[in-house]
Amino acid sequence: MPRPIWKGSINFGLVNIPVSLHAAEAREELSFRMLDRRNLAPVRYQRVNDKTGKEVPWEQIVKGYEHEPGEYVVLSDEELKRANVEATQSVDITGFVDAAEIETSYYYKPYYLEPLKKAHKSYALLAAVLARTQKVGVGKIVIRSKQYLAAVMAQDRVLLVELLRYAHELRKADDLDLPSGSLKSLGISDKEVRLAESLVEAMIEPWQPEKYTDTYRDDVLGLIERKVQSGQGEKIDEGAPRPAPRRAQVVDIMDLLKRSVAEARKPETAASSAQRRRKAG
Repeated sequence: MPRPIWKGSINFGLVNIPVSLHAAEAREELSFRMLDRRNLAPVRYQRVNDKTGKEVPWEQIVKGYEHEPGEYVVLSDEELKRANVEATQSVDITGFVDAAEIETSYYYKPYYLEPLKKAHKSYALLAAVLARTQKVGVGKIVIRSKQYLAAVMAQDRVLLVELLRYAHELRKADDLDLPSGSLKSLGISDKEVRLAESLVEAMIEPWQPEKYTDTYRDDVLGLIERKVQSGQGEKIDEGAPRPAPRRAQVVDIMDLLKRSVAEARKPETAASSAQRRRKAG
């Protein structure tokens, strides 16, 4: 586990649980350099002083807040922390809500909470209570000079902090051209609803997040590897062109539902059945 982002506490009521905060995600984004097409030389980002035109070294860069046009107040990292020391080292829970009440669009980024020495009992107690009651603690947390709304929840034995978006950060869906009226007014029959439900039921499976992979990233890495093997910069044969995206067209939804249900209900082959049993065992 990487070094903690900070060490502090979870606070609610008179309870104080010492914890450390750790990033819970490991991004595997592809990193591309900007190059000059003419000679493939890397193009650098430069920090240039607007007045002198010269590059500014990192150690000479400070944070400034423009309170008037062209007038700045400079704040150091230490001053930002001193503005509210407690807020920068704590998760302050102000209330508990039903986990199901928080819409998925509010969730932003996960972090793990790890108990510090002598805090295992209180940490385990809070995790157990949250799991049994299906509640999450809602409060505030400051990470790198920005305050976030946060939800503290239990996931197995670990306490997780999910950063939440504030309500004003979410755009309203009022301007979208959404279906209105009843299903009947939209021309959807009871039979179509039952068929769609049958399709969903036929496709129900256990949640196995490890089976989902970033296939686009794999494809790009494969393309890079083929270009390297063929000689960097050379054009390679990518095989038959992929079909163009299908254009939207009027379809018979009943026919598609029937075919989809039949396909989803096809008995599995002996090989796939044996493979599934091996994974389960």
